[in-house]
Amino acid sequence: MDKIRFGIIGVGNIGTVHARYLLAGTVKEAQLTAVCDSDEKKHDAIRHIVGEKVEIFSHAQDLLQSGLIDAVIVATPHYAHPELSMLAMRHGIHTLCEKPAGVYTAQVQEMNACARECDVVFGIMYNQRPNPLYQKVKDLIDSGELGEIRRSNWIITNWYRSQSYYNSGGWRATWKGEGGGVLLNQDPHQLDLWQWLVGMPVRVRAFCQFGKHRQIEVEDEVTAYAEYANGATGVFITTVAETPGTNRLEIAGTRGKVVVEEGRLRFWRLRESEDAFNARWQNGFGEPECWEVTIPVAAECSEHHVITTNFCAAIMRGEPLIAPGLEGIRGLTLSNAMHLSTWTDGWVDLPFDEQRFKQLLDERITASVDKQVESRTLDASGTW
Repeated sequence: MDKIRFGIIGVGNIGTVHARYLLAGTVKEAQLTAVCDSDEKKHDAIRHIVGEKVEIFSHAQDLLQSGLIDAVIVATPHYAHPELSMLAMRHGIHTLCEKPAGVYTAQVQEMNACARECDVVFGIMYNQRPNPLYQKVKDLIDSGELGEIRRSNWIITNWYRSQSYYNSGGWRATWKGEGGGVLLNQDPHQLDLWQWLVGMPVRVRAFCQFGKHRQIEVEDEVTAYAEYANGATGVFITTVAETPGTNRLEIAGTRGKVVVEEGRLRFWRLRESEDAFNARWQNGFGEPECWEVTIPVAAECSEHHVITTNFCAAIMRGEPLIAPGLEGIRGLTLSNAMHLSTWTDGWVDLPFDEQRFKQLLDERITASVDKQVESRTLDASGTW
């Protein structure tokens, strides 16, 4: 086939973003042929976006059985991601799932098992992985330039969201509708990148604040501490209520340190490793010679269409996925562990007790309150 025929399930904020770049022909090997949204009151507005040639469905099953699509982007509220992805895969439809992979890891385990059984390409919309800044950091780590990782810190507080954002949809920022707050909505990219770069920790201690700055049920501020098998530590700080915000990633190893901030990568390289210097140095004060090295980095590119283009290449020519769907569970494991740590007021070892997590989540879902708001589609084109 010359082009892969795409469908989109869920034409809200992010679904509209996907529709627009597909309609614009930004992804050369893709064309949008059908969309699905269960809210039929939105169909007139959707028609205005997609034009007359794109079929609109009310039910995912009908879309998947229509014969109009080869691949689908699942862009619904979070709880439905695994269910709809599995439905698509079982119909032989290549599946690209929006982040997060799901709300709790048990449902994502089931989705991953389904993906292993089905002969389809399965990806996740981690569109920050292609960003040359993080690609270069990963190269420095994987090549050994940083030595053994000892510490990582990520301050990611430039996720400012006003109360009006949360009032734009009844499902937003509720345990029943969204399953979490900043960790599950805004931070899946950073949680994925964090583990992609430095690996998964062995235990986590987190402090989530629920509805601290916004009238919401879920977390709007988080500070988490992680420990790794080699003794390294990590700190993750995030909020939606701080402006101006910060996005600063710092990773220190035995051979130097990298900092990613304001679209720039800085690398301080030690001429000898810290542990080697420490073993030989006998003069008390002193430290290894250090150079700040200029690292060539391509222009920033973290658009959603980059992942979709790669997804098409995987379908058409078997090229490796930048963001395999099976890896979506890792970042979700971190956010689940942070919630569980807060709810139990203690350390959480990984892997954690998935049944205990689901039990505590269900308690919050049961107590979740319906919001009476007028749902609106917002312009999400400038977000990650």
